[in-house]
Amino acid sequence: MITSTSNGRVKTLIQWNKKAKARKEADIFIVEGSKMFMEAPEERIQEIYIAESFRADAVVGAKLQRCSYEVVTDEVFARISDTQTPQGILCVVKQYHYELEQICKKEKPLLLLLEDIQDPGNLGTMFRTGEGAGIDGVIMTTGTADIYNPKTIRSTMGSIYRMPFLYTDNLLQTIKELQKQNITVYAAHLKADGFYDECNYDKGTAFLIGNEGNGLRDITAKAADAYLKIPMKGQVESLNAAISASILMYEAARQRR
Repeated sequence: MITSTSNGRVKTLIQWNKKAKARKEADIFIVEGSKMFMEAPEERIQEIYIAESFRADAVVGAKLQRCSYEVVTDEVFARISDTQTPQGILCVVKQYHYELEQICKKEKPLLLLLEDIQDPGNLGTMFRTGEGAGIDGVIMTTGTADIYNPKTIRSTMGSIYRMPFLYTDNLLQTIKELQKQNITVYAAHLKADGFYDECNYDKGTAFLIGNEGNGLRDITAKAADAYLKIPMKGQVESLNAAISASILMYEAARQRR
């Protein structure tokens, strides 16, 4: 049992929770809670830590029996946890790496393109909703929040394990690559003439969503094949980025259903 917060392993776990660079160098991310532990593919789990007071139910216990794990005191677990009320189980998981070809391998892929989304909760919600709507992948600019941020991970509610994604340092070039593959890129934009439910998404489709505060850059929006907008009443000028993305993804899912 690890009993000291000065333990080298504990210090490393704290760094991994706090710093994206440290996670990237180690090629790992951290998940917490029984749900995230149960959904994590066993072959990707590298380390498991459980609090001294943690009591696993039968299902969690069965998986733990197939894995090696380290017990730590409750005080130590509170230090390595990123939550206010730790659930008592934490895993170190190997990061995912996808290529554009994997994300676009279906005949009529449905994708989400994100430009500089900043809020980890928004990003995680888009992953979770995207899985629910049946999209095939998420492509993000390098200015977008870190998908492996603990807050983002929690917001995905397990979709991080199943939703293909990649970061691109040249979104314009990526858009061109998608268009070459007959994927129509729609920009969510206030200057659009038509509404989102007037378009046909029963083909290769990608929705382009911009930064929460500034929206899409002009040069990025111009690269899209078409603009669309969501009708709004009252004095509301725009919707939350994750809400907007959800509406678009589910409209596409409805049409394809």
